[in-house]
Amino acid sequence: MAEGVLRKFAAEKSKELSLTIESAGTHRYHVGSPPDERAQSAALQRGVNISNLRGRLVISEDMERFDYILAMDEDNLEILLEMAGNQYAEKLSLFLDYAPGRSGQNVPDPYYGGPGGFERVLDLVEEAAAGFLAELE
Repeated sequence: MAEGVLRKFAAEKSKELSLTIESAGTHRYHVGSPPDERAQSAALQRGVNISNLRGRLVISEDMERFDYILAMDEDNLEILLEMAGNQYAEKLSLFLDYAPGRSGQNVPDPYYGGPGGFERVLDLVEEAAAGFLAELE
């Protein structure tokens, strides 16, 4: 959902920025699979089509390739910090560090909850995406 929202916001609000936006996971659970249907449905209701996305695993080359690597929660941030080492650690942060008043907070995983969880996550992702793009500008 975060990749889709960031892409949409960048296309609408930050056209002057040249961005490469990709999402990836730290676990192999959904590699090659599309986003959860509940995530797709919730995102589509907000004009964000994520049906073409497929899960992929973070690879070491991502640390070099991207200027920013944003983790959804502290557990994933720790895994990414191990991968990054000292050389790339400054590229890493929590996604919600860019949402006003939410620095240091985790984006909750809505996977085991109901549809309302996906709506809540989208609210948080939209806040963070707007803040992140404003920071880049």
